[in-house]
Amino acid sequence: MSEALVVITQLSVFTFIITSMLAMGLSLTVKQIIDPLRKLKVVLLALLANFVLVPAFAYGILRLIPLNQDLAIGLIIVACAAGAPFLPKLAQAAKGDAAFSVGLMTLLMIVTVIYLPIMLPILLPGASVSPWDIAQSLIVMMLLPLGIGLLIKARYPETAGILQPTMSQISSMAIVLMLVGVLVLQFSTIIATIGTGGLLAAIIFLVGGLLIGILLGGKNPAIRSVMGLGTAQRNLSAAMLVTVQNFSDQPNVLVMVMLVAILGLILLMVVGGEMGKRVEVTHG
Repeated sequence: MSEALVVITQLSVFTFIITSMLAMGLSLTVKQIIDPLRKLKVVLLALLANFVLVPAFAYGILRLIPLNQDLAIGLIIVACAAGAPFLPKLAQAAKGDAAFSVGLMTLLMIVTVIYLPIMLPILLPGASVSPWDIAQSLIVMMLLPLGIGLLIKARYPETAGILQPTMSQISSMAIVLMLVGVLVLQFSTIIATIGTGGLLAAIIFLVGGLLIGILLGGKNPAIRSVMGLGTAQRNLSAAMLVTVQNFSDQPNVLVMVMLVAILGLILLMVVGGEMGKRVEVTHG
């Protein structure tokens, strides 16, 4: 039974990644992605926040809270994976700049494909990580479906309009199945992290990422909210892909990734909602 559940959980991971990327591509145009990224200063600050400050912050957390090796690896992987597919939904809740959220998410996701294979072997010297395997997996599982979705949207917009809701629904079902599978398989392990510092480290990491993004987000509230949410919400798809394919024999790595993911979705949806209420009050 447990072996079947492991297979189902892993399949749901890949299904979520592919369908979420397809759904994203089917709903966008290349112009929508590129236009918000013409502001060089904002782009550079976003890259600094996500690929320098957040990983450095995660490393600092590990110096303060000595986690076991598997949990530490999970936190480092999450810290290096930016460009969350969920960002546009968070931006919508926060009433932030929707176009910027799409462009930022895509930029961070593309840079993550290059960044992860380079940085993980440096940050995790004790771990066996194949840079090419990581890059190849992220390209095939993430960028390729996104590109196919964009192509269909550009050439066959009516077909894209029909396919997009279906891909979104499959993606939503897959992430629920995946979360249930992980919770069932690793429930006792997740509960055990409460005494290890893993839960505390995850909360500090998320709050820190949010503050880093907000502080570098500039004066425009619509941009600042997206920067904050986009820096705190890491790329669950990329982090899980790396974890499942490289650390499947170390279950606590996936536990830490999922812990940050679950807490992040809850915390940031609440924060996004509060940001949206403030916008309503300001404009009301």
